[in-house]
Amino acid sequence: MPLFLASLLLLVGALLPAQGLVDGHPADIRNLAIGDKAPDFDLPGISGRNHKLAEYAGGEVLVVLFTSNHCPTSHSIERRLQRFWQAYKPKGVRLVAINPNHPDGLSRDELGFGDFGDSFEEMRPYAEKNGWTFDYLYDGETQSTARAYGCLATPHVFVFDRELRLRYKGRWDDSGQLDDATVKTQDAVNAVDALLAGKPVPVPVTRPMGCSTKWREKKAQTAQVHAAWAAAPVVVERIDAAGLAKLRAAKTDRVRVYNVWATWCAPCVQEFPDLVAISRQFDMRNVDLITLSMDKPADEAKVSAFLAKQQAGVSRRGLSAAKNEGRATNHFIFTGTADELAAALDPEMPGPIPHTLVVAPDGRILLRHTGVVDRLKVVGVILDEINRFYGPRPAAR
Repeated sequence: MPLFLASLLLLVGALLPAQGLVDGHPADIRNLAIGDKAPDFDLPGISGRNHKLAEYAGGEVLVVLFTSNHCPTSHSIERRLQRFWQAYKPKGVRLVAINPNHPDGLSRDELGFGDFGDSFEEMRPYAEKNGWTFDYLYDGETQSTARAYGCLATPHVFVFDRELRLRYKGRWDDSGQLDDATVKTQDAVNAVDALLAGKPVPVPVTRPMGCSTKWREKKAQTAQVHAAWAAAPVVVERIDAAGLAKLRAAKTDRVRVYNVWATWCAPCVQEFPDLVAISRQFDMRNVDLITLSMDKPADEAKVSAFLAKQQAGVSRRGLSAAKNEGRATNHFIFTGTADELAAALDPEMPGPIPHTLVVAPDGRILLRHTGVVDRLKVVGVILDEINRFYGPRPAAR
């Protein structure tokens, strides 16, 4: 498919309203009002059993937080949530977190800020990584609880009094960043403090900030994005040792994942789908997958056919970034010897392929690996470099 048609398909998919949604949300979503009773639920949790609203009744305050594994704004409050729970549980506060999202509602490039997607299976490792000791439930299958509460985004918090009447809804705080110093107003905590003190909540409604709820009805819309990637044409160019050395030394603001491979290399073929998945995951961020085939230049058609079968065409965003750096593609056939490639790319390359090199914008090597690469390890080192959060890179936890 011609590039302009692929780009048009991507644009149309982004502009079309998701089927069954009005202004981005289901027509039957409820606008839970201050004073309304907490809607009941019966949801599976990472504990291995279902949990109902009744389990969280009987306290001084109930906090129901809709959050997700993938969203950078949700990531920003991960540590603050656990500290809140430890400090307020002894005061009679109950806290339950609910993931409202279904994986069908996310395109792959929306996962570029985290190690985990929003599936139920990924919730436990996500919570364990955060050290959470409160319940984390899954509503993604039916999303009926998100509809009943009126969950607009993640995070979106609802605070109820001892009679389970809504007294606050909106954002957790005004930051959106991991650094506690950026928090100026602790909206949810202020609401809890007021209720514990027997006082009216000073600001009962705020706007939730974060990632829109990923309704299953967005599936067709996300499929359009994926289809545009699949339709992106494959362009392969030849590169010699001097050209590769120039590419490797070029100043850039992008993390680069270099992969040395060949169509005749079985491990290379085995790992290639993971490399494409990594490039799609980080399509909205400053990350490039640059492939260097060791096939003979005469086999260029074979290389192109393989890349096309893998749906590895450079995306519209990736192609724009490449053109800004003077390239027409990120896929190359190396025309020199293996020793010349190692000298230009990675002098510590041991020899066998596949060989993967993850390079920071300033040229630092973040990961060097020979053999089939671990996708999650590559994702992790990229995220450690470019940040899982909005704002500047935070200090180590």
